[in-house]
Amino acid sequence: MEPFYLVVFGSLASLVAVLELSKTSKDRFSTSSAFNSFKNNYLVGPYVYYLYSHYGFGKGEIGHLFIAGFGSSMLFGTVVGSLADKRGRKRACVTYCITYILSCITKHSPQYKVLMLGRVLGGIATSLLFSAFESWLVAEHNKRGFDQQWLSITFAKAIFLGNGLMAILSGLFGNVLVDSLKLGPVAPFDAASCFLAIGMIIILSTWTENYGDPSENKDLLTQFKGAAAAIAADEKITLLGAIQSLFEGSMYTFVFLWTPALSPNDEDIPHGFIFATFMLSSMLGSSIASRLLAQPTPRVESYMQTVFMLSSMALLLPVVTNLLVAPSNVKGGSISFSGCIQLIGFCIFEACVGIFWPSIMKMRSQYIPEEARSTIMNFFRIPLNIFVCIALYNVKALPMTVMFGMCSAFLFVASLLQRRLMVIAEIHKSRSQDWLNMEEIDPEGVPLNG
Repeated sequence: MEPFYLVVFGSLASLVAVLELSKTSKDRFSTSSAFNSFKNNYLVGPYVYYLYSHYGFGKGEIGHLFIAGFGSSMLFGTVVGSLADKRGRKRACVTYCITYILSCITKHSPQYKVLMLGRVLGGIATSLLFSAFESWLVAEHNKRGFDQQWLSITFAKAIFLGNGLMAILSGLFGNVLVDSLKLGPVAPFDAASCFLAIGMIIILSTWTENYGDPSENKDLLTQFKGAAAAIAADEKITLLGAIQSLFEGSMYTFVFLWTPALSPNDEDIPHGFIFATFMLSSMLGSSIASRLLAQPTPRVESYMQTVFMLSSMALLLPVVTNLLVAPSNVKGGSISFSGCIQLIGFCIFEACVGIFWPSIMKMRSQYIPEEARSTIMNFFRIPLNIFVCIALYNVKALPMTVMFGMCSAFLFVASLLQRRLMVIAEIHKSRSQDWLNMEEIDPEGVPLNG
């Protein structure tokens, strides 16, 4: 392992440890034991590109496989979201586990059509992952009467432990399976299937069921219309959907681009270790987010403007390095100087991702109506899936610097929209306070509270 990777990984690990250990009572919420038990119950793929390359597929063919995943998420997302609201979020979470296990099984076949089927199944599973689980959590949290502010704790811990720590262990474990034990690039997917099966058993045995709109006479089309009307009627929901689409679209494009960006001349890079480094960066971001969300100021609508600007600059680094650093024409070898700079920028972006997830979850819990939560959340995913499909379809025609430039531009727009959301939220808050003050005064202008 090269010293550079170890330095980056060690530095990030130290920062995470310092942030977590230095938390004071001001950085934490005072919660109940019942809530802690509930939170812990809820909390209890870097080799995709590499696997497809191993099977002999080129960059364009791999791009089409990724398109199949995002396309299926776009086509089936709103349907599975509505079914989750209507038929039960717990049932949808179990369906996610089954669907993704089937997707992992298809990775054993080098046949392009079978891999394409796996990507379609993966796209459906992704729609469930990013809607049903959060919808179940918010509904169950409110049903049990816990403080609304405490949701931020679970959101931040889910990113820190789930998307962070477990992902790091998965990346390092995958690296051992592929590089040390020489079991091949499909081994991490077999391991993932085992863990998904364990997760499904936990969900079946410990989670209770909850629903969105309890009305039994609403068909899917009526649910779609209701969700669309809710988005159109509230500018805050519309802005939130646009912000999410812009950020996640850039993030998923980055997932496809980081491997070829760091190894343009087939440099020998440790995929699992780099993935673990990215996840450690995400943990750092989620740790920062937990501190921010625990404080009354700055509000989430305010600090996310800075996060989007920082992420925009981080993804602009590949464009800058391409202009200022002479490219290397040496095939193979270790990571280049330009790659080192980009890796640091990518770690900064992943830290922003770690802040983004609990923060966007917090805003969604505030603005999205409960009765159509899963449906609306998957409506948000339609434009981001369209963007990613278009980007990946043109991956052979567009230089990588252009694609990174587009992602950077979209993140900059997201920061502007976030600014607009903050202004509207402040106006709404001010009007609500004025209305409360008016209710405390009788028609003659005498204060009712004496």
